[in-house]
Amino acid sequence: MTSTPHHPDLRSQLETLATEAFRPELAEIDQLATLDIARTMNGEDATVAAAVATRLPEIAAAVDAIAARMARGGRLVYAGAGTAGRLGVLDASECPPTFNTAPGQVVGLIAGGPDAMVTSVEGAEDSAELARADLDALALTPDDAVVGVSASGRTPYAIGAVEHARAQGALTVGLACNSGSALAAAAEHGIEVVTGPELITGSTRLKAGTAQKLVLNMLSTITMIRLGKTYGNLMVDVRASNEKLRARSRRIVALATGAADDEIERALTATDGEVKHAILTLLADVDGPTAARLLEDSGGHLRAALAATKG
Repeated sequence: MTSTPHHPDLRSQLETLATEAFRPELAEIDQLATLDIARTMNGEDATVAAAVATRLPEIAAAVDAIAARMARGGRLVYAGAGTAGRLGVLDASECPPTFNTAPGQVVGLIAGGPDAMVTSVEGAEDSAELARADLDALALTPDDAVVGVSASGRTPYAIGAVEHARAQGALTVGLACNSGSALAAAAEHGIEVVTGPELITGSTRLKAGTAQKLVLNMLSTITMIRLGKTYGNLMVDVRASNEKLRARSRRIVALATGAADDEIERALTATDGEVKHAILTLLADVDGPTAARLLEDSGGHLRAALAATKG
């Protein structure tokens, strides 16, 4: 079958999507002064957080389900095409330096592979088979969580990823920016953040992309909070891999303990630069090996390790 008969059908599908709708009132935006265009765009962007707010219960439920699986050793996997895929790769790539996640613990899959991060890979987003192959390469388990991301909610790559992951027993989340989406319907946890028509018709890297970024921030960040990767709002699992991060490590220990600089240096030296361990040695007055054992016994949760020293 040729692709020609598909075009009218796809066009009719797009015409039903809020993210693709044409806005006549903006038809002459190119005639406005630059500042007026900027004001208009800023006003559009201001509506995104409110759209996300309407889906907080669904986001929280997804986070709790993801965290439960990751606590058993599972992985968080994002799968999407184009902007959605790039946002997933971005979020995944920022977890190791922020939360000291192990390589492969948070994974971003983009239709077309790494080359698609910077160039368009023709036809990749239309392939559910490609999504299945990408997931099979990860050898999914029931402890894994797969988040399909698609502004339209109809992208075959994202839907294929969710359907295949669900068939493997993995947790599935479908993040879309249109209501009644096939992606949300395919997933165990559907999250539909309806951001409406874009400033530039169909350019879903705008409001829809911003909404996806906000939700992915929540999914990863709150999951890591649930896993004990923070102490309060401090990044106590940060890895000091450069001078900036070493300075940040010292500052985090200072904020958590109120200790003097020389005490902080001794604690970090005694714990091989492990921020969480250094905080525990200072707050509980234990040595490095004891701190390591307490944290291992508490599954890496600093508050629980501290409570154990007081019990």
